[in-house]
Amino acid sequence: MRGRDLVVFSLEAWDDVWRRNQYLIDGLLRRDPALRVLFVEPPNDLLHSALSGRGIRRGRGLRTADGYDGRLSLFQPDKLFPRVAGPAADAALRRAARRAMRALGMTSPVLWVNDPGWAKLVAHTGLPAVYDMTDDWLAADRPARERRRIVANEAILMNLCAAVVVCSTGLERTRGSERDVVLIPNAVDTARYRTPLPRPADLPAGPTAVYVGTLHEDRLDVDLVVRTAEAIAAGGSSIVLVGPDALAPHNTERLASHPDVAVLGPRAFRDVPAYLQHATALIVPHVVDAFTDSLDPIKLYEYRAVGRPIVSTPVAGFRELEGEGIVLASQADFPLAVAATLRENAPTIAVDDVPDWSHRVEQYADVLEPLFADAASSASNVGQRR
Repeated sequence: MRGRDLVVFSLEAWDDVWRRNQYLIDGLLRRDPALRVLFVEPPNDLLHSALSGRGIRRGRGLRTADGYDGRLSLFQPDKLFPRVAGPAADAALRRAARRAMRALGMTSPVLWVNDPGWAKLVAHTGLPAVYDMTDDWLAADRPARERRRIVANEAILMNLCAAVVVCSTGLERTRGSERDVVLIPNAVDTARYRTPLPRPADLPAGPTAVYVGTLHEDRLDVDLVVRTAEAIAAGGSSIVLVGPDALAPHNTERLASHPDVAVLGPRAFRDVPAYLQHATALIVPHVVDAFTDSLDPIKLYEYRAVGRPIVSTPVAGFRELEGEGIVLASQADFPLAVAATLRENAPTIAVDDVPDWSHRVEQYADVLEPLFADAASSASNVGQRR
């Protein structure tokens, strides 16, 4: 069916570590049997693989994902040129994406842009597009060249996209002053997170303060994690970090070498609830700045769904729910607050009204419907002109 094709340009790969994009796309595909999706993953950097000494490794290209009757295609292009090559690098990626679209017969799709690096594809194609904004990259600490590129790409998307969806009230406040935006926050698969699971075999014995999420210096305060580990060590407790590691190597080494920090790495989305359910406490040792104030942490919903005690720095999302099973603590007070929560070992509580992804899927379907109508109309007009 024409007009029911969606091309998603994602900041993350489609893998077993599920984030916002996967939950929403999974829900939309299950909701609408006429929908087809091409999910474009971050490109494979050929130059980086060559310089790493591992040899040149090609991207995974175009392939079909399991579980959706062939309606979900995944595509990882190869990045042929480094960013310093200027427009040629982006142009090569755009050509690769358009070849993948043609291979699938997607002549008039709707574009869903999560990675603003694809902004010029929106400009070049004129296809109806939605910008799904999950981070305020203008508030992140980036080199001047990269910041100029971010500013230019966001300007394109804010001007040309038919809809702009933001995930947080912080983004709604800052971007809503520029144009109309739609607030669709994150959520959790409530039933799955509340289904009891056995204690993971690699969860350390003794009291555990568990953090789930990507280890990223834009968010995670590594110094605070180390100070907290030192504060809780006397009680035989440990900090457990579950998630992909995107830290600088020296910070990875600091955490991995600490005797009271367990860096477990990524776990499949189906296994994550067990780590949360069996934690003594759940922690959010995040940096507090303009960038983190733009976020709507998925862990907020996941943590609340399992009902274990939470200790967080005063970041967006957690800050607004202080007292509802959440202890807020400054960077100075955080280590002792975690230690006290571990000693208390409070029972699990049932938290009412935790938002579910199924509701967010319906909200997103409402945003996409007029864009699909526009795409179908454009395809029909092209057919008539032929």
